[in-house]
Amino acid sequence: MSDFWLALGLTTFAGLSTGIGSAIAFFAKRTNYRFLSVATGFSAGVMLYVSFVEILPKAVHSLGESSGEAGGQWWATAAFFAGIVLMLAIDRLIPAAENPHEVRAEPQFDLLHEGLVPQTVIHRSPAQLHRMGLFTALAIAIHNFPEGLATFLAALDDPALGVAIAVAIALHNIPEGISVSVPLYFATGKRGRAFVYSLLSGLAEPVGALLGYLALRPFFGPGVMGAMFGAVAGIMVYISLDELLPTSRAYGKGHDSLYGLLSGMVVMALSLLLMA
Repeated sequence: MSDFWLALGLTTFAGLSTGIGSAIAFFAKRTNYRFLSVATGFSAGVMLYVSFVEILPKAVHSLGESSGEAGGQWWATAAFFAGIVLMLAIDRLIPAAENPHEVRAEPQFDLLHEGLVPQTVIHRSPAQLHRMGLFTALAIAIHNFPEGLATFLAALDDPALGVAIAVAIALHNIPEGISVSVPLYFATGKRGRAFVYSLLSGLAEPVGALLGYLALRPFFGPGVMGAMFGAVAGIMVYISLDELLPTSRAYGKGHDSLYGLLSGMVVMALSLLLMA
């Protein structure tokens, strides 16, 4: 039971870090784009390394116990790509304007720091603003559910590994918090409301973790856990390639993104070696 609460706590910590991103957007005098670039690159490095070196082999091993060595490799590979397809389907269903993982342009942050709201937003009707808020909230929840389940399952199986993934997800959620806050602020003109919504949006991660855990708990076994780990690896690879690296490249200059990526891989590699 202690592992359960630790896993839930790590998932909640990772989710609520969206508030850090919102605070950077609203309360910092200037947005440190280089920090965002290195941080998101670091997160991508952690996720990519741990997915291929630790999580996917766990899936192969667990599924091999129920399907044999060759069967375990086939089923783990299928689960891996199923996780990628799941995230791809989610992205395809959500319009870019409401997608919290779409990178916001630097001029938008300039308007935030100057306390201004675009004229195109001022003339929107209350119904239009309400629709935008609902779609943004829905997009956040849908995206964060699988991320929360990934963090939770990893922490439940291996607390030390869960800490590393939770930190990576938390770093990933910082620019996501910015991406959530910007459209909500432009829609409402209220910093406080956008900050609170951004902070609360992270609660979708522990909620998703709990719902997934309760739904799958009766079926827990080597086969189910192996399939879940395969899907988790696919989800994390997709997040890294589709969200984190493009965000890191957009916010950084020169090799900032690569420095963050390689640093994340090195830290994760050393962590796994020290935990062995």
